[in-house]
Amino acid sequence: MKSIVALQAVVTAVPFDGEPSVAELEAVEREMPLILAEVDLLDARIMILDRAVTVLDARRIRRAHNRVLAARRDLANRQGPKEAA
Repeated sequence: MKSIVALQAVVTAVPFDGEPSVAELEAVEREMPLILAEVDLLDARIMILDRAVTVLDARRIRRAHNRVLAARRDLANRQGPKEAA
């Protein structure tokens, strides 16, 4: 039976500082239009949880959904060939 203490150096070789890397921050920045569009869609859906859907609500949700789709399309088109794989 191996002791876990022998493997501790391998497991904790690189200390985690809790901060995102530059690459992770750049990825979030690239995805920010999609994130904001999804937040708008979520807000539109939350507004109708406790009431009947009006024509204006349906239009607001449809437009928010279309913004999400457009943001996804733009994000997919911006990715380079090596990022898409």
